[in-house]
Amino acid sequence: MNENSIGKNRPINRLWLGVFVGAVFLSLFVLHAPCVFAQGGSADKTAQDSAKTRQYSGLLGSILEFVHDNYVDEVDPEVLYQGAMKGMMSSLGDPYTTYLSPEMMRDLSDVTKGNFGGVGLSISKPLESTPDKPAYVEVASPIEDTPGWRAGIRSGDYILSIAGTPTPDISLDDAVSLLRGEVGTAVEILIRRGKNMEFPVTLERAIIEVPTVKYGMIGGVGYLRIIEFSRPTADRVQEALNSFAQAGYTSLIIDLRNNPGGLIQSVADVADKFIDSGTIVSTKSRLKFENSVFTASARKTTVPGEMPMVVLINRGSASASEILSGALKDHRLAYLVGARTYGKGSVQQPVPLSKSDGVKITTARYYTPSDTNIDKIGIPPDREIVAPGLTEEEEKAYVSLFNANVIASYVEDRPAMTEKDIAAFAQELQKTYALSDRLLRRLVRNTVNRTRPAELYDLDYDVQLVEALSILRNEDFAGLMKTTKTLKELQDEVQ
Repeated sequence: MNENSIGKNRPINRLWLGVFVGAVFLSLFVLHAPCVFAQGGSADKTAQDSAKTRQYSGLLGSILEFVHDNYVDEVDPEVLYQGAMKGMMSSLGDPYTTYLSPEMMRDLSDVTKGNFGGVGLSISKPLESTPDKPAYVEVASPIEDTPGWRAGIRSGDYILSIAGTPTPDISLDDAVSLLRGEVGTAVEILIRRGKNMEFPVTLERAIIEVPTVKYGMIGGVGYLRIIEFSRPTADRVQEALNSFAQAGYTSLIIDLRNNPGGLIQSVADVADKFIDSGTIVSTKSRLKFENSVFTASARKTTVPGEMPMVVLINRGSASASEILSGALKDHRLAYLVGARTYGKGSVQQPVPLSKSDGVKITTARYYTPSDTNIDKIGIPPDREIVAPGLTEEEEKAYVSLFNANVIASYVEDRPAMTEKDIAAFAQELQKTYALSDRLLRRLVRNTVNRTRPAELYDLDYDVQLVEALSILRNEDFAGLMKTTKTLKELQDEVQ
């Protein structure tokens, strides 16, 4: 589950779902009916739809009662209710519209507040599973400084099983429940990376505190990594910008890689610091009150318009991070480097129900300033920079190295390894394992840093960041920006 789906901070009575399970029927109804009716077409069609809704509500309730009274074993009505809710949400074919158990509602609340328990992985899962294409859980992004991140799990990794349970056989809700548990307990997952690399990883559950922003200077370049868009993110971004200004920065890198998203108001507030006028993002829906436009204000803009900016993106950049990168691209304020983003262009609203449970339902789609929706498409970089992949032989060597646990055993006895020590050990490893020096240094460095806060950047390994720095330091940035196109222009070219 992308547990940080875009949501709007508004009183829940603006869209209130009530569920009443009676002796004869189960009814699902939406208040604010005038808004729905105004968008629904003619009065006749509205009346017909209402009649069909009442018909199926009564039928559903009758079936619930029949199953409860006639099934061979006694069954808890709540089990039937939750099954009906899950089926109703999944019938829409939207992976982001889902039933939320009471536990998941608490988890969602914890996430938006910036802390929760678990292993630190943002995950997704296809709705359908077939023998040819099993519905494995996919890692959208690991959260920095968490057990999943420290174990080296990456965006795009597949989780084949959790605690021995194959993931194609379970729902996304079940996968989340299996990953979460009592702090300090362990859970084993089986990871597939690439085509052939499979290896087990044991994660110790912990309280997950989501750091929203990290920043620092790289020479005269301000480096701002936005990890997630939660309530405090805009304030933390402003702290970073103030620090850069004090240090006399001349250009800026905004790193949105592996940022799974967050709150739409949060990303709008952040974007307003860079965009001084015009649209930041708009939302469109058949519900009038879901249609909105977030507009930039010059009085909130704190970054000079002429500031050269590069935005780093990859497949782990989703939702709110795509709003920011799309807005900066459409306003021609930033040059995008990296890989195509995930492509989540919809807005979800979590809605609590009467049993401390809830639903998360897609209520709108968002559009970039050039009036483009990127759902299932993503945002392409202006310059694609992809880290070299592994050959089949290198994949085998990687798995062999991982299973041998050589690096962890070596580092455990030498926790204070320096960069010189890391390079020397990598050269020794290369005599046995046919992997590049650069990758081996990265693996050793990550292991050394597992007991330390994450490094702000890694210029030895991070080819995308190195390219961004080269663009800002060595190329004609103004000339580059003249060659960029808005997302609308790009989409028009392929139609």
